[in-house]
Amino acid sequence: MHFTLRQLEVFSAVARQESVSRAAESLSLSQSATSTSLAELERQSDCQLFDRVGKRLVLNALGQQLLPQAVALLDQARAIEDLLNGKSGFGSLAVGATLTIGNYLATLLIGGFMQRHPECRVKLHVHNTAHIVQQIAHHELDLGLIEGACQHPDLVVEPWVEDELVVFCAPQHPLANRGAIDLDELSREAWILREQGSGTRLTFDQAMRHRPGRLNVRLELEHTEAIKRAVESGLGIGCISRLALRDAFRRGSLVPLATPQLDLSRQFYFIWHSHKYQTAAMREFVDQCQALTHGVRRSDEIVLPPIA
Repeated sequence: MHFTLRQLEVFSAVARQESVSRAAESLSLSQSATSTSLAELERQSDCQLFDRVGKRLVLNALGQQLLPQAVALLDQARAIEDLLNGKSGFGSLAVGATLTIGNYLATLLIGGFMQRHPECRVKLHVHNTAHIVQQIAHHELDLGLIEGACQHPDLVVEPWVEDELVVFCAPQHPLANRGAIDLDELSREAWILREQGSGTRLTFDQAMRHRPGRLNVRLELEHTEAIKRAVESGLGIGCISRLALRDAFRRGSLVPLATPQLDLSRQFYFIWHSHKYQTAAMREFVDQCQALTHGVRRSDEIVLPPIA
């Protein structure tokens, strides 16, 4: 073969960083060594893999074809290295989770996984659905746990467990302890909602698409806990996952509203790149997630295991 694993590693890093200097920093190499490695790969193969756009190096068509195969080969090489070093193939795992999953499920799942595999280097990135999808598509993460729809052509999407949003308010709000509330009444309220690009907001907007008039969105916030605090303070009503609200409902600090005209059901999903090599760590972590939700109808019914 006319290429080395190091050259593919450099190529993949430059593709992610769109910069030789940033790629060199991420690999703990000198800039000259990184540049030489990339140039050698292109020279030996008599091809060009990047186009220069200003100060950025952007993958051309050939580079885009090569990247997923290079990443998969590097993943396999690392798995072989881990096996030879007696690490049972659990070298590293980078998981991305959307906010509801990340805050209420993923941290406990990863804690349990790390207890069983202390040798595995695990990273958790928590962000909204659009950002996690982008990171998976760019091979920056191994696995994503998302709560919104994903139509990206390069990603595999596998259903995990059902979830449901619920409209809620403070116990002193005029709508509290009422019967069914229709769209007309909901449209007149001030709302505290998640930001655009989140799976929660996408589900909410889809459910409210037949509302009369324009919705009064008083605040858009990136964190479910901030939304809960704002609603508790009487700034408006909100709509987030029942999973995030079950403790507040038990305490009585927030109350659910009956909205039979709204379909607020949705699905949690696993996502990964279609060219991604399925490492042992990935497979076991997905199995652990599925074991947690086995026989569970909806996410807020999950019994969360304590971490010792």
